[in-house]
Amino acid sequence: MKKILLLSDTHGYIDEQILKFVKQADEVWHAGDIGDLKVTDTLKQHKPLRAVYGNIDDADARAEFPLDNKFILEGVSVWVTHIGGYPSAYKQRVREVLKITPPKIFITGHSHILKVQYDQKFNLLHLNPGAAGKHGFHKVRTMLRFKLNKGEIMDMEVIELAKR
Repeated sequence: MKKILLLSDTHGYIDEQILKFVKQADEVWHAGDIGDLKVTDTLKQHKPLRAVYGNIDDADARAEFPLDNKFILEGVSVWVTHIGGYPSAYKQRVREVLKITPPKIFITGHSHILKVQYDQKFNLLHLNPGAAGKHGFHKVRTMLRFKLNKGEIMDMEVIELAKR
């Protein structure tokens, strides 16, 4: 079993409130718009990190992290990308791949809107953790945490951090 902390859109911001939850996880996943590699460097000091770059990320972030991160953990296939759309409104490049090889979990960031939605068409769980940083229109900083165990996704929780 693995305990996962999922965050996105930090835009260069990390604080003790985020790190409190990082320390409780087995792995941290960042769905892009890192903003400053100090964020991912700090996360990596505490836990293993899987991340993708986002549209605001610079050449250094793009050199360190991919556009798409696809992997299998605890028997669960995962695809993380920053801009991917939503069920019934996926980006074209995403939709084409989902038709052939849909993951069990599809994760995006970008919108700053927390969303957990099951996509019946592709038989996958779509996750967007909202935004953990202070930059953007969101009112409350959010993240998600959950467990993966033997092919199952369990104990999904919304984490609301301080107001932006």
